[in-house]
Amino acid sequence: MSERPLHGTVGLVTGASRGIGAATAWELVRAGAHVVLAARDEQALNALAGSIAAAGGQALPVPTDVRDSGAVAELVERTVTHFGRLDLTVNSAGGGHEMAPVAALETSTFEEAIAVNLRGVFLAMKYQIPAMLASGGGAIVNIASTTGVQATGGLGGYVAAKYGVTGLTKTAALDYAAEGIRVNALAPGPVLTGRLEQAGRRVQEMAGRAMPMARVGRPEEVAAAARWLCSPEAAYITGAVLPVDGGKLAGNPPPQRAPEPG
Repeated sequence: MSERPLHGTVGLVTGASRGIGAATAWELVRAGAHVVLAARDEQALNALAGSIAAAGGQALPVPTDVRDSGAVAELVERTVTHFGRLDLTVNSAGGGHEMAPVAALETSTFEEAIAVNLRGVFLAMKYQIPAMLASGGGAIVNIASTTGVQATGGLGGYVAAKYGVTGLTKTAALDYAAEGIRVNALAPGPVLTGRLEQAGRRVQEMAGRAMPMARVGRPEEVAAAARWLCSPEAAYITGAVLPVDGGKLAGNPPPQRAPEPG
């Protein structure tokens, strides 16, 4: 197995300013890719690009709101103008975890969850795919969620959007399989980013205990799976939704055995 299986390729990562997106950008760089970093936080993007450059990699930061069609089109255009091609994309931008029962969910909250998590992935692929076709093919990885495979109560907007991402991923995979573009999704379980970091250690421990592996995931573990799906090692995989979830979607672990008396 090559230590740099993505040498000479150009990758684009949305949601790259932090968490899974930032970890994925590093994974692609270490595997030999040049990367374009997209997110709304320009300061964080510039800092990440500087760190990558200091480590000997090439990264182009492009502040982008994935909800904006024109901004996403410009992102892809700048990628091709700067690096000459587009081979790999990891669409990681997301949000919208506000909790409420469906009837109590504000319409604006639902629409925002759809806009960021589903419309953002649609727009990304809408402009990424023609650029990949012009480059001779490529690989797309969309960051979905276990909630896009198995619903969680109180997260109607987020669940609806992530179910949409898994369906859109499979559809795009079928649309472009014969043209050399592979499209897959990852379904992370609870990962130590964003909301979970802010929730504190007690909540993190509770989330971990609910997983068969008895811990939450790390952004680097999701990023490694994304890098693998982008690589030639996954050349015969498309339309898949790969859990990175500590066993959550496998089912229920056995009950803990009570201690022996005495």
